[in-house]
Amino acid sequence: MLRLQTIICTFSVLSVAARADFKARNCSEVREACVGKGFSFAHVPLQEIPGDHLRVCPQGSTCCTQEMEDTFGQQSKQDFENLIDEISHELRSTFVARHKRFDEFFLELLENTERSLNEMFVRTYGKPYMQNSEVFENLFAELKRYYTGGNVNLEEMLNDFWSRLLERMFTLLNSQYVITEDYLECISKYTDQLKPFGDVPRKLKAQVTRAFIAARTFVQGLSVGREVAQRVSKVTVSSTPACIRALTKMLYCPFCQGTPAMKPCKNYCLNVVKGCLANQADLDPEWNLYIEALLLVAQRLEGPFNIESVMEPIDVKISEAIMNMQDNSAQVSYMVFQGCGQPKPAGMTRSARGVPDVFNARFRPYNSEERPTAAARTSLDRLVVDIKEKLKLSKKFWSNLPEAMCVEDRVTAGNASDEECWNGHTKGRYFPEVQKDGLTHQVNNPEVVVDITRPDTLIRQQIMALRVMTNKLKNAYNGNDIYFQDSSDEGSGSGSGSGCTEVCPTDVDVAATEGPVVEADRSGPVDDSAPLSAPSLALATMLALSALALHRQWR
Repeated sequence: MLRLQTIICTFSVLSVAARADFKARNCSEVREACVGKGFSFAHVPLQEIPGDHLRVCPQGSTCCTQEMEDTFGQQSKQDFENLIDEISHELRSTFVARHKRFDEFFLELLENTERSLNEMFVRTYGKPYMQNSEVFENLFAELKRYYTGGNVNLEEMLNDFWSRLLERMFTLLNSQYVITEDYLECISKYTDQLKPFGDVPRKLKAQVTRAFIAARTFVQGLSVGREVAQRVSKVTVSSTPACIRALTKMLYCPFCQGTPAMKPCKNYCLNVVKGCLANQADLDPEWNLYIEALLLVAQRLEGPFNIESVMEPIDVKISEAIMNMQDNSAQVSYMVFQGCGQPKPAGMTRSARGVPDVFNARFRPYNSEERPTAAARTSLDRLVVDIKEKLKLSKKFWSNLPEAMCVEDRVTAGNASDEECWNGHTKGRYFPEVQKDGLTHQVNNPEVVVDITRPDTLIRQQIMALRVMTNKLKNAYNGNDIYFQDSSDEGSGSGSGSGCTEVCPTDVDVAATEGPVVEADRSGPVDDSAPLSAPSLALATMLALSALALHRQWR
């Protein structure tokens, strides 16, 4: 009997010693793991100690001091935000880079077009153009001001351009008369009846307004997406005490249990992340609508609203308009004289003897391969194809964020280790149901206490920004600029844009495929009821002879 008691006592001592060695070994692993993560604690227990001091991790035997648990809380917050930053990096980079590329492309396209027009007009028209070049400079300045966000009504601005051009050309072609400011104002009243530039202004106005509305709104849309992605990803998503507590419990309480290598169960991770990102998930519906609207405008940029196909041949189109004005100068002058009266002769000073046929040279056919700089060599179509692919990948980004964060080898142990993962209390299966996305669905979240009555203010602001931008994009898709929409006459086209409320007609959709501009009818006024009467034969003959004399004199 004495021998048996001795054996039992010896076994008990050995068991206690072995258990103490096991505890020390576990805490040694924690010490090594903490050093590996860069923690610098004043004290890490060599073996488990009573855990009554713990406020987050399970109490009982533990390898953590109070200092360690507090530090783990701070670190879990940082780890979580770093992970969001890492996952959202591609999304943010997409919007930053594509916004920059599109903006540079459109601005350089404008500069190239203006430079090309200036070079061609100087070569073709010479001094008369240079003396009146500010008309064209103002056109491009206003187009750029509109594109960069200025409060410009495109239709009114283009109407003003053609009015100024008519005034300058009428003055040049009738320099034997004194043309006063009052007389020029009278001329402007008859512009619609005269149609001195043929059908070019009408067609070009439709093409330019729709193309510029689409281009500006698309770049603005990319800018809004960039700002939303940057701001939401930088939100201190884990700032609430309940979220920090849940993250600490998920990421670092295994350290206190002496198993620092144990990863959280996937469903456990999903519930924690969905609770911490409840507000971000609410961004997703509006984000998806915004992406769809961007894709619609991108389709327009590929097709009927392609600003590249509108702007590159604009010098040819304006030249065709000038040709129309020149070819019908006698008829236009006669109709103006009928409506505004005969202007006074200017006398026979050298500058008033007439003007040459300064518009006698027509432009060579437009060659789409002539692209002066790097921006034009970058096809808009290629840019659009690229951004469309990126945009499609960004749909449902915010609702997919928990899944992206809880993938195996990033945070969790993965689906293959349901019995070997950390469930928040110990090693084993996680049984609670995974919650749905969004703030209201977190009312019964078992891991994070979420106040569903207090939505995040910054997130709500981003939702509103997306909603406003989506509305602008939908208007741009239909060729409308909501800045200039006349609320008292919807769909009338009174503002900048085509005015169509559904899909716009495509009769003049593709500018690059249009044929030559048809010259105006030379037989006289189109409408017999117009206030300007038909020309008499004698006056028409006199004007024709005058134009011929002016032509010879200015050669």
